[in-house]
Amino acid sequence: MLKGKAWKFGDDISTDHIAPGRYFHLRSDLPELAKHVLEDADPEFASKMSAGDFVVGGNNFGLGSSREHAPTIIHLAGVSAVLAKSFARIFFRNSINVGLPVLICDTDQIDAGDELEIDLETGRIKDLTNGKELEFKPLPPTMIKILNDGGLVSHIKKHGDFKLD
Repeated sequence: MLKGKAWKFGDDISTDHIAPGRYFHLRSDLPELAKHVLEDADPEFASKMSAGDFVVGGNNFGLGSSREHAPTIIHLAGVSAVLAKSFARIFFRNSINVGLPVLICDTDQIDAGDELEIDLETGRIKDLTNGKELEFKPLPPTMIKILNDGGLVSHIKKHGDFKLD
């Protein structure tokens, strides 16, 4: 079960919004780059969010370049999951690979600051602030295993290979 506060963003949040290009020199120091996560979408996000909080986007979250840095620094910043109406395909896959849950749901039902509780296995989101319950398509068991192991590299190290169920 994941629990945290919702940080609301709009449609078309790009990998440039997530990992601003002016910090390109920090790509070999990801913890330092994570201090600037989503800075171009909300300059106060990285300094005000708490570990366990959620990024809540609209349509087409993560569009742009296929940089693995974007989901990696969201994860390193302590975000529990990213919720959006839709994701850029490569961002979605990179997120799972680095151990960051990405959930497709109706984010119009979530307001900035709402306290959420998410069950990845049942596909349920409880908005503890307004009492609403939302659903998302549960992630396949293989993706849950990858996430529980901390990402694809950790999963392969733990299991020795990649077995599909």
